[in-house]
Amino acid sequence: MRFVTYATAEGDRAGVLNGELVHALPPGTTLLGLLGPTLRQAGEQALAEPDEVVALADVKLKAPIPRPPSIRDCLCFLDHMRGCLKATGATGVLEPTWYQIPAFYFANPATVIGPHDDVPISPGSAWFDFELEIGAVIGAAGRDLTPEQAVEHIAGYTLMCDWSARDLQGLESQLKIGQAKGKDGATTLGPWLVTPDELPFGPDGRLALHVRAEVNGALVGEGRTDVMDWSFGEVVSYASRGVELQQGDVFGSGTVPGCCLIEHLDFGDLAAFQGWLKDGDEVRLSAEGLGEVRQTVRASAAPHPLAPRADPAAVVRPPRRNPARSAVPYTKGLHQVGSGVWAWLLPDGGYGRSNAGLVAGDGASLLVDTLYDLPLTAEMLSGMRPVTDPHPLSHAVLTHANGDHTHGGQLLPSSVRVVAAEGTAHEMRTEMAPELTTALQVMDLGPVLTPYLRDRFGGFDFGGIRLREPDHTFDRQLTLDVGGREVRLLNLGPAHTEADTVVHVPDAGVLFAGDLLFAGCTPIVWSGPIANWIAACDTMIGLDAPTVVPGHGPVTDPAGIRAVRDYLAHVVEQADAAHAKGLDLREAVFAVDLAEYAGWLDAERVVVNVYQRYREIHPGQPEIDRFALFALMAEWQATRS
Repeated sequence: MRFVTYATAEGDRAGVLNGELVHALPPGTTLLGLLGPTLRQAGEQALAEPDEVVALADVKLKAPIPRPPSIRDCLCFLDHMRGCLKATGATGVLEPTWYQIPAFYFANPATVIGPHDDVPISPGSAWFDFELEIGAVIGAAGRDLTPEQAVEHIAGYTLMCDWSARDLQGLESQLKIGQAKGKDGATTLGPWLVTPDELPFGPDGRLALHVRAEVNGALVGEGRTDVMDWSFGEVVSYASRGVELQQGDVFGSGTVPGCCLIEHLDFGDLAAFQGWLKDGDEVRLSAEGLGEVRQTVRASAAPHPLAPRADPAAVVRPPRRNPARSAVPYTKGLHQVGSGVWAWLLPDGGYGRSNAGLVAGDGASLLVDTLYDLPLTAEMLSGMRPVTDPHPLSHAVLTHANGDHTHGGQLLPSSVRVVAAEGTAHEMRTEMAPELTTALQVMDLGPVLTPYLRDRFGGFDFGGIRLREPDHTFDRQLTLDVGGREVRLLNLGPAHTEADTVVHVPDAGVLFAGDLLFAGCTPIVWSGPIANWIAACDTMIGLDAPTVVPGHGPVTDPAGIRAVRDYLAHVVEQADAAHAKGLDLREAVFAVDLAEYAGWLDAERVVVNVYQRYREIHPGQPEIDRFALFALMAEWQATRS
């Protein structure tokens, strides 16, 4: 039999499915109250003499047991755990204990939702995931059960989805006391409770169902439940040791391998990951004999922040201060830098603390870059409204593909034409999903790298970002008309990235240099070659713009461009000398003399710059991934603190 719970104006009702019809049980009857020896009899009575009959299509299904006494989520499929470990950079080899006892944790009965209910993203999570599981519902109380007895205590099975905030889960796991906010946001049960006699079982007694998981119609994973390492009988038996199980207790199977997003994450190929769940995504889970759930993910309000406690073991560092001279006050917000031209500044210019620009013409305006996350971009667009209300945005230019200049694009009106170099568009399409940057905030990467990354990236919110790709691309140069004003775009890359565009406003004498210019903070050569960046500096100087807005740092002038050019030349000189001495990369970066550039913010970026120069000298040198480069930067910074 298939039992359901559905909503009515008078409250929840229970019933039995008969084809596409629901045969209702008497008002006030609940499945929780029927579990046990009377369940089948009550179902047969409802089929023969229903209190009412309603079409399944006309009712709103609830979870079969809307508020279970308890939910134990087990890990019956060890391949799922191996896949999770591999996804987070481990080997996938499990500790011996996994093979000795079955694992489970307690989920939250208060957040059970129905099979078609919207699913709220856990507040503060950018890595929201689903897990396709099977739920076994206890029908009779019992204690100290054998596996064989435990099976007999299962009243039926239902589809189950354990909604998981992977970033919160990863952070909380470092406390080593179990699951918390990463797992208690929502648990789906439904669409119905199916008695064991209607389901197939293998010769070993394991439930034998084919399951399938899709997101927005695209297959994520499929598999079978009879590959369980620990059976339902075994996990229920284990849980009953010294504990009285109650009618209605739910046991989740754990994720059928492959039927979640995290197992498809590969930090060696982040561009291939389809991304975590976002507002509006539809998740469809199905299981042979158990039906399907189809649910839409919805955004939640930001969580109320909590101030961290003081760490008595933490090293007290002096406050960061950008040492560069500023042509306008270097404070957060909108600053006029020319006639009808403004810069949005975000001190101190370090990682993610980037600048943007605004150029207003007659009845139209152009935005230069967005910011690193949605809250920062929303604040900026609101702060620009005194200009953009009378001169609505018509264009937005992306100077390059890095997230601190592109992540806010979805907040732009659809009427805005987004423009970028083709190389920038290509890099945006092939880089990792924006929310994966959350890894820099939550992963435990060791005692040196973890605090370094959290210090640099901890203040941003990478949730809910959907990259808006350019509407129009160009190769080397493009001239735009913005309300009668000429705005020139020049792609001077590759240098910092695959393509690096500067935005020149000739009639105002203003140049927006993007990340070809860092003022008071150290540039970083992600792409190169360095010679091309030096040539780009010469081109920018040749534009003879008296006011230059860098991608990071205070507003400057051509002297600021010359400082970056000289820094890059100094790095080349230092790297070439180290290479000539036979020093390897590690020896070279720790021996480098930064001279007058040692006081620039984020001086440890010299690691990446020397690495880039070494690859130019010796192209066959093995590539180093960004996490390894960040680790070397963190180590370098720790030695210079």
